[in-house]
Amino acid sequence: MNNTRLMRWISAGVCVLAMLGCAAPQPAPKQDAAASLAVRPSLTLQDVDAAQQAWCDALLSIAKAHAEGRDYNSIASAVLSNNYNYDYSIVLFNPTLTFGEQTFRMDREGAAAYFIGGNPKYPNDSGFALKPWVGCRYTNAGVLIDGDFAATMGNVYLTDAKGNVTMVDKLFAFRRGGDGKLRIVVHKSSL
Repeated sequence: MNNTRLMRWISAGVCVLAMLGCAAPQPAPKQDAAASLAVRPSLTLQDVDAAQQAWCDALLSIAKAHAEGRDYNSIASAVLSNNYNYDYSIVLFNPTLTFGEQTFRMDREGAAAYFIGGNPKYPNDSGFALKPWVGCRYTNAGVLIDGDFAATMGNVYLTDAKGNVTMVDKLFAFRRGGDGKLRIVVHKSSL
């Protein structure tokens, strides 16, 4: 058999093997973050409670820094990184006191404007987290947990420096990231 004919037979054989799925073995794909998450246990109610309490504590940390004349902008930025998923993907954020075209905040800038105000793109925002909040607690009407995802629906009770309590209806959805931390991916509020 001459070399040309041999090469045609080899090429045809390789094509047939490839069509049958019998091509040369490929290196195993690298395990991605999603695959590694599959081996972790499902979130627990304690995990979700801790994430909700962390949100309350974070809100109060911004209010306290503002009341004390400290750098609340940096604290708010850290809150958005630690408690919300903006550094990794989109967050569906519909805060309490928004309306019209600025009802939904689909980016970090819009969320920061809601919490601390001062952004000319959001002229109606006075800084929800800058109010003199001194207390924050929550109750859940229900909690849904599915693997690395959890959703809660209930009320958040905010207490100001005069002892007045404001009750807000909240829907939070949390997703556990590759670092194991729960971050908010959906935040819906209403009075």
